[in-house]
Amino acid sequence: MKLATLRDGSRDGKLIVVRRDNAVYAPADAIAPSLQAALDDWDNLEPALKKLAGQVEAGEVATSPVDIGALHSPLPRAYEWIDGSAYINHIVLVRKARGAEPPETLETDPLVYQGGSGVLLAPTDDIPIPNPAWGCDFESEVAIVLGDTPQGTRADEASGYVRLVMLVNDVTFRNLIPAELAKSFGFFQSKPASAFSPFAVTPDELGDAWQGGRLHLPLRTTYNGALFGDPQAGPEMHFSFFQLVEHVCKTRAYTAGTIIGSGTVSNRDRARGSSCLAEKRMIEKIETGEFTTPFMSAGDTVSIEMLDKSGHNIFGTIAQRAVESGRA
Repeated sequence: MKLATLRDGSRDGKLIVVRRDNAVYAPADAIAPSLQAALDDWDNLEPALKKLAGQVEAGEVATSPVDIGALHSPLPRAYEWIDGSAYINHIVLVRKARGAEPPETLETDPLVYQGGSGVLLAPTDDIPIPNPAWGCDFESEVAIVLGDTPQGTRADEASGYVRLVMLVNDVTFRNLIPAELAKSFGFFQSKPASAFSPFAVTPDELGDAWQGGRLHLPLRTTYNGALFGDPQAGPEMHFSFFQLVEHVCKTRAYTAGTIIGSGTVSNRDRARGSSCLAEKRMIEKIETGEFTTPFMSAGDTVSIEMLDKSGHNIFGTIAQRAVESGRA
């Protein structure tokens, strides 16, 4: 089942069900007005949503063409947005880029931070850059959406709480990070609003690509019209989504609509490219002694998508342009 949110002037938008080929949709607001409302009562509403999805596939209900520009993030606002950093290659490279050592618990204890979730960007929204000197970067990731998840949930129980899977561009102001972390209190100003893919899908839609809380497909990032990277999202995800759920549930419960990100997808094989500018810059530094690729500036574009083995664009495309905006 593939779900999306149509902009309708309200904060949370209107829930729609999208055909697997991304071409048409049917409104689902008669079942639940918004995706958050559906998640709040998932056990009772999922059967009706699945029935509608089947009718859309069979052409048994009226549909309308999908216009990606008319869609918001599947969740235009969320109760919580928690981002992990599950790819060790990424952690090592970006830590080197700012002259920091990886934590001693790199392979045993997941890294997570809690970002802002009250304002989330649509898949075609501009990336605002109040000050180019802040070092704007994209980060291409996979994300899951949870149902109500109790404190103490273990990894072997976590699959029962994963409702949806989607993609995310976790925008980062790299040059603000060192000063923030030097205060030993975590990211805040360096993490502006993130953008999410047009479509969120139930795990069963992913077939055998979804295994053990990992999504075994390449994540494609196109930067200024050229392929920037297509690393495999599954094999080198050191901590699975299920392990991330166990980690964050150690001391608290989570409400339906909580989003957890994988962290920047990264492979050791440099031929696969990168999913953020910071990695590419660090590789340049290692190989040539200098950073040569600049961070984003006004006019730069980034697209993020994931194709299945048949070339189908599962989640739709995050397609954004950087713009100078706001007060620095």
